[in-house]
Amino acid sequence: MSVKLEESWLKLLADQFEQPYFKQIKAKLLQEHAEHHVVYPPGPQIFAALDYCPVDKVKAVIIGQDPYHNPGQAHGLCFSVPFGIEPPPSLINIFQELHDDLGITPPPHGNLEGWAHQGILLLNASLTVRAHMAASHAGIGWQQFTDTIIQRLSQVRENLVFLLWGSFAIKKQVLIAPNRGHLILTAPHPSPLSAYRGFFGCKHFSKANAYLVSKGLEPIDWSIK
Repeated sequence: MSVKLEESWLKLLADQFEQPYFKQIKAKLLQEHAEHHVVYPPGPQIFAALDYCPVDKVKAVIIGQDPYHNPGQAHGLCFSVPFGIEPPPSLINIFQELHDDLGITPPPHGNLEGWAHQGILLLNASLTVRAHMAASHAGIGWQQFTDTIIQRLSQVRENLVFLLWGSFAIKKQVLIAPNRGHLILTAPHPSPLSAYRGFFGCKHFSKANAYLVSKGLEPIDWSIK
């Protein structure tokens, strides 16, 4: 797996690609393919979250845990699915909160590329997964890479909004640089198992925009075209 990455991220993360842990990731993915395992998302989409959203364009960060592991779902953006794929339950709950918070009508699809192009970094902690095996690549090194992304992004930028949903994502707040003016919003995960415990009613979308406006920045258009 050669690393083809958007230029600003390639510069920010250049020292990571020769680290032993990143070589381990490459070796594991080569092994998976050699053993005829299907891995999601497809290779060109592994770094989609970064490719859509250059370092200097990021306004907000949403952290997911693992790519979707069923056919056709994962395309490199957390919580998002390609056009033509039915939105999963957590995403449906995100749309419900979006409607309750900002009055935005849920779209007929679950593709969040429009958010990514606006500066929302939709980052999964693990960037790949074996088909039909949730969290199967959680231990191969990806989290060291994505933790580095969070740390360095928060160090070189100011006034970002971090939306941390669920205990896994909330634990990542220790990686966020202090004294850089970032807003950290936490809530239970939007999964049907936990959304009723406080994700519904968290109003993170309006809070994010109010914060950006208070810093003289353009708010996010959270509507999904």
